[in-house]
Amino acid sequence: MSSSSRQVLIATAAVLGSVAALGLGTSFAKQLFPLIGAQGTSGLRVGFSALVLTLIFRPWRWRLTRSDWRAVMQYGLALGLMNLLFYMAIRTIPFGLAVAIEFTGPLAVALMGMRRRLDAVWIALAVVGLCLLLPWQGADQALDPSGVAYALGAAVFWAAYIVYGKRAGTLPGGAVVAWGMCFAALVVVPVGVWHAGPLLLDPGLLVFALGVAIVSSAIPISLEMFALQRLPKETFGVLTSTEPAMAAMLGWVLLHERLTAFQWLAIACVMAASIGCAITASTGMRQRVEAP
Repeated sequence: MSSSSRQVLIATAAVLGSVAALGLGTSFAKQLFPLIGAQGTSGLRVGFSALVLTLIFRPWRWRLTRSDWRAVMQYGLALGLMNLLFYMAIRTIPFGLAVAIEFTGPLAVALMGMRRRLDAVWIALAVVGLCLLLPWQGADQALDPSGVAYALGAAVFWAAYIVYGKRAGTLPGGAVVAWGMCFAALVVVPVGVWHAGPLLLDPGLLVFALGVAIVSSAIPISLEMFALQRLPKETFGVLTSTEPAMAAMLGWVLLHERLTAFQWLAIACVMAASIGCAITASTGMRQRVEAP
């Protein structure tokens, strides 16, 4: 095996490891819900993530202008609200389905700039997947409407997170992630404290929450930054599109969340839309670059 092939293989494993770590961290975090609620759990996870990422990347080393701070603040606020609403969603709907619904946010951002006929296929697949998950009246095993609403809210803020992240894209990645998570903590931690209060100070719970933050933030972000330097963007996009399936599998194994055949079909539709969008977006970009 050549060194370049080995690098691609390692980077692919890094992306899949990132997806798995994020799913594991969220699965473990959900086990705290009976103790401190989704709000308290989200507050601890985001707060510890901000602390860990700040220690890793030491963002104070970079000077930011006023416009830089504005971009990072918007990015961080979107990140915080996305996390909080997603944790509120998985209180009442399965983990994998919440991820599938949340994925419609970045899909919408990607599809807004696409104009080819094939793009209609990805839109249709995403719509079919979302329709299969909406809590239609009289449907068997319909999802909780409030959980779906929270997941859709998380999708909106994931879209905003991508848009604001691009605006902050000229800054060093470590600084953006660390400062962004700090701004996210300013939103989410007070909500968690208001909801759970002194329960958040239990030493055993704090140690567990620190582990959740490391597994669900520090490890995935580090692995993704490693992979992005070694993989084409379309390959990275295809690999991260496995997240709904990974979440559903982990939810089944760790949280005993069993899905119906239609719900698995919905996840497959959303994943197919995401994979197709990642591939065609990259192809379209190459064609524009190569055009005379």
